[in-house]
Amino acid sequence: MTAFVRRIGAGLLLTLICTYASAQAYPSRTVRIISPFPPGGTSDILARTLAEKLALEWGQPVIAENRPGAAGNIASEYVAKQRGDPHVLLINTVGTHAINPAIYPNLPFDPLKDFTLITNLVNLPSLLIVHPSVPAKDAQELIALAKQKPGALAYSSAGSGSQPHLTAEIFKAMAGIDLLHVPYKGAAPQLQALIAGEVALTFATAPAAVPFVKNKQARAIAVTTAERVSTLPDVPTLNESALPGYVAVGWNGLVAPAGIPAPVVRKIHEATQRLIEKFRDRRPNSFGVRVDMDRYNPIANALVDLSNRTRFKSYGYKATDVMNRVLDF
Repeated sequence: MTAFVRRIGAGLLLTLICTYASAQAYPSRTVRIISPFPPGGTSDILARTLAEKLALEWGQPVIAENRPGAAGNIASEYVAKQRGDPHVLLINTVGTHAINPAIYPNLPFDPLKDFTLITNLVNLPSLLIVHPSVPAKDAQELIALAKQKPGALAYSSAGSGSQPHLTAEIFKAMAGIDLLHVPYKGAAPQLQALIAGEVALTFATAPAAVPFVKNKQARAIAVTTAERVSTLPDVPTLNESALPGYVAVGWNGLVAPAGIPAPVVRKIHEATQRLIEKFRDRRPNSFGVRVDMDRYNPIANALVDLSNRTRFKSYGYKATDVMNRVLDF
């Protein structure tokens, strides 16, 4: 019995040593951070920023790679298939890991089982913005205009089933209006469509939309979060200005494939945490974006604001058990 116990103890010790060594050696080659959408959107900005800073932190090449398509499912499936490889990371979103499991019944990946959750990166307010030619100056005027012209006002989104699409559909349902949906292939063309006057309005994340508002290429009508954003303090929330109870918050996180050793997950999380803390200290709420991270337990991070789930359920979006598990994680 004593010899058996010793063998078990030696085996456990060897496992611990090997696991620790793997964390110390990581990364041993180029790390790729996959963005599920085209260049120009928030996911792309986060991927490129993290790649640049983590490369300096680790002394190894870290690159951002765009794999757009199928509302983020192409990138998600690709990363899910890299099981056990911590050198392939994914910027996941409320779309890829909450909305898509609810609206696509046969996804080629499981949003929980096929990924290692590393951390939440940002919780993102969206802005309801309009082209300068639209006469409405606030949400109530915009709703009144839409009621006068049912189906005449068009809005752009980053694609069917994307966060901007569902955010707008919730707006339509609560306001009792009819808007024409025009899907584009990503956040950048979605915004460019508005700037070019191809559509009258859109819902876009604050980091992407604020520069256009500042340059007067678009007019901010309202914010989708419960609180106003710091960079546009005069822009009210939809909740306070026109639609009581309206709250829609997006998020971006960082995940790896399933099967990553805990010490490696911790190393990636802690490195990311240090970078976010530096960014927050230097430019607090620079785009009105709340940065939430749990510095000690990466698995404890909530991946989405509970209010999003309430909105999806209330307005008829299919909430599967998988979606509920993701939203409640």
